[in-house]
Amino acid sequence: MPCAIAGRMRMWCAGRQNYVKLYVTIPEPYAEIKTAFQQAAALAGVPIPLSEIEVQFSTAPHTPPTSLPTGKFAVYVFMFGNRCLKVGKAGPKSAARFCSHHYGANRAPSTLVKSLLKNQEAIGVSGFDDTNVGAWICQHTVRVNFLIPSKYGVFALSLLEAFVQCRLQPKFEGFASQNS
Repeated sequence: MPCAIAGRMRMWCAGRQNYVKLYVTIPEPYAEIKTAFQQAAALAGVPIPLSEIEVQFSTAPHTPPTSLPTGKFAVYVFMFGNRCLKVGKAGPKSAARFCSHHYGANRAPSTLVKSLLKNQEAIGVSGFDDTNVGAWICQHTVRVNFLIPSKYGVFALSLLEAFVQCRLQPKFEGFASQNS
């Protein structure tokens, strides 16, 4: 399973049970988001060392993660080409959201699957139904996870999610009535 890691950090890769060591570069937009978020967090009074902000990058096709790493909060991103489809956040009590909810039609009220089923034409695809949309997500989207230690608290997690949303402008975010 392809994955990339910024710098010389040991990182968990989606779909892998163990930590692996890779020495490749995260694509520039995500590495830049990491650096810029660290600066924004510091301005907000939450200094997070750059070494504690992890980026997991899985190209298409990808395997959904099997767990949220212990002691971590995550902001996850689904990309289709250059278009961001969804940005979400997860903590220890919402690990299922991080791992599986966005891949199945009947797993949660608001998911990428449900957005795609309702709005296929918005991204130029068709033919989705409850049985194939999860597999399509795995086959055709890039998954990027930004991880921070949970010791920084839920406000830092919310700041990270909002920051990534502002940077990537996800197509399916919030309620349709709130989007222009």
